[in-house]
Amino acid sequence: MAGGRLWFDDAMSDVHPRVAAALNEQLVRWRTALDAGERRIGWKLGLNFTEVEAVIGDDPIIGHLTTATLLRTGDSYIAQDRAELRAETELALVIGQDVAGDASADEARAAIAGAAVALEIVDVRRPPDDLEGIVIDNAFHRAFVLGPARPVDVSPLEGRLTINAKRRAWATAGEDHGDVVRAVAQLLAAAGEQLQRGDRILAGALTHVPVQPGDQIQADIRNLGAVELTLAAKTTVPP
Repeated sequence: MAGGRLWFDDAMSDVHPRVAAALNEQLVRWRTALDAGERRIGWKLGLNFTEVEAVIGDDPIIGHLTTATLLRTGDSYIAQDRAELRAETELALVIGQDVAGDASADEARAAIAGAAVALEIVDVRRPPDDLEGIVIDNAFHRAFVLGPARPVDVSPLEGRLTINAKRRAWATAGEDHGDVVRAVAQLLAAAGEQLQRGDRILAGALTHVPVQPGDQIQADIRNLGAVELTLAAKTTVPP
């Protein structure tokens, strides 16, 4: 869902116990998937879920990213029946060193080694329609395309979304992403994990646009390049 700036006091607040419990369940599934052969890619920040905000206000949740949902640029994603899909342009932060859950703002900021453009597909259909369900179901994540990492300054970068050759949405990423890194590290620590060197973080949606089968979708961020995919309808095999 659409991202926003995070604000923390000098002493970071504890993770809400309902979020921690649901994240533990999400990560049980994640560990099982890794044991079965999927590879760890990183994490996605989740903000602006009405059902979550009713419990924890503006605090974020996270989902996980693995090779199971990673597509190459130019690939097709098959939309499932009754899906309510949205396409999101994302700034993907590249983590250059491990980050502890109690990292300071400066330490979190220093861990950012570069960035990449990303395109995420989410399915906002309900249910799930409560905090636990949304967190356990991986924050509506369905698929993503990740561009090559570049050692660039991640100060304000403009992200755009183009559908069927028509510009549909654009927004500028924030100047300081240390708060994003810090939030992900704290949430992972609450579930017994750690943000690691090499992880990517989708730092919150710059665009959030409805899409449907047949759409050609491109996400681009100035200085980081572009990635794209095609939405395809689920085909039914005749009896």
